[in-house]
Amino acid sequence: MGTYAFFKGKFVPLEEAKIGIITHAFNYGTACFEGIRANWNKEQEKFYVFRIREHLERLEQSCRILKIKLPHSVAEMEKLVVQLVERCGYREDVYVRPMGYKSSEIVGVKLHGLEDDFLLFVVPFGPYLDVEKGARCCISSWRRIDDNMIPPRGKITGLYVNSALAKTEANENGFDEAIMLNSDGHVSEGSGENIFVVKDGALLTPPPTDNILLGITRATIMELARTEFGIDTVERCIDRSELYLAEEVFMTGTAAHVTPVVEIDRRPVGKGGVGPITHKLQKLYFDVIFGRSRKHLSWSTVISPRLVKV
Repeated sequence: MGTYAFFKGKFVPLEEAKIGIITHAFNYGTACFEGIRANWNKEQEKFYVFRIREHLERLEQSCRILKIKLPHSVAEMEKLVVQLVERCGYREDVYVRPMGYKSSEIVGVKLHGLEDDFLLFVVPFGPYLDVEKGARCCISSWRRIDDNMIPPRGKITGLYVNSALAKTEANENGFDEAIMLNSDGHVSEGSGENIFVVKDGALLTPPPTDNILLGITRATIMELARTEFGIDTVERCIDRSELYLAEEVFMTGTAAHVTPVVEIDRRPVGKGGVGPITHKLQKLYFDVIFGRSRKHLSWSTVISPRLVKV
């Protein structure tokens, strides 16, 4: 089985896809990326790649913030994703990483007057958090970055230092994940996940103005909750203490899927287990992304892996 990347306009073996140490994106974090799940349905021996177009449209929007002009259209990038997943021949869940970046080899802090490029690679990617047992979380001492600092609605590589600081702090203190507050002290998101609270049978989630990434899994869960279970979602500011009193809390994201939060700051959430609303949303979500829900097949691109020599 070969592992390939799309780099400098062509498919190459992954080990040949190298950037120089002076590359602007490497030195200054001037790149934007996406994470796309290709979920392996072993019964069908097919990949179900979830919401490719939405991810690539968000990549295009992120790149606009950093003045990165992608050399390919969304439709062209979508075809490249499919071709690369086919070529690599994996038969397990994989993570697809498209990236637009400032490729000039130049020292200097700026965005203008630089060359832009696009790359794409695929790696095996299993569970990010324990979706069955749930996650033990803490409120991070690191605040979520503000829109007037580095826009959090873009998946900008340099921004993720903020997330890395919070994640490592949480892990080194014995927790699975961090929950970050914004500069006003309101709940924002995890180090790489959006947050939902269950209260009085409805879902609460922070609004875009609380410096969250507008998650594609977040939008999916809001739609599934409304259309399949008649559960409304209210986007509003959430205080830290509301997390302690919530009936249920869960996180969503491409990596995290739908992960129950069972403890926050060593306080059990609800009864300390997976709540009923979280459970049914999680079950439906997995049916959707693995192609078991025929009603939602249009959200996925189906791929049969095949080994292709470059």
